[in-house]
Amino acid sequence: PRSTLSSSSAASDVYKRQYQRRVRGAKPGRLSTMYSPIMEIMNTTNPVAPDGGTSNVASFFGFMGASSALVFACLGAAYGTAKSGVGIASMGVLRPDLVMKSIIPVIMAGVIGIYGLIIAVIISVAVKPTGYSDFSGFACLGAGLAVGLSGLAAGMAIGIVGDAGVRANAQQPKLFVGMILILIFAEALALYGLIVGLILAVKS
Repeated sequence: PRSTLSSSSAASDVYKRQYQRRVRGAKPGRLSTMYSPIMEIMNTTNPVAPDGGTSNVASFFGFMGASSALVFACLGAAYGTAKSGVGIASMGVLRPDLVMKSIIPVIMAGVIGIYGLIIAVIISVAVKPTGYSDFSGFACLGAGLAVGLSGLAAGMAIGIVGDAGVRANAQQPKLFVGMILILIFAEALALYGLIVGLILAVKS
């Protein structure tokens, strides 16, 4: 068993040396130049500062979680608002009396951006110059991605359903309740991400 462990460790050292040679010998202008700032941050030997300060890795992932939550959630909210707004404007030409009644998809799409804002603020407050571990940084990144990507999916669903729903509601008013139910279930996708994001943010 000892010989097996020594051979496996020697093989892993060989692989590490080969990887380091590839990274050093990579041609500029390719993916290496894209990832060089990130690799520079990740390679900094500062896991925990002697005075209890926060490492570069932890703060990097923490702030990336905050920005991911806000950016992806706002992308979903913007798509849902724009897509639903196009349908409302097209329908309002012939039925202007239904414009205010059909504004519900736009409101529900805007709420998704608020979800991302809430998580982004919580994560930003959690990242501190001292006492912020790598575990907390990874947890904040997971929270931000959970809220942001689920908000993006919900916003796309709300936009598509809202666009078709308001046009159909102008021709058949009985479809209004069904449209609202579909929008509620689409909004629930973002709410699921918000719940998981809050749990992960509390763990950090």
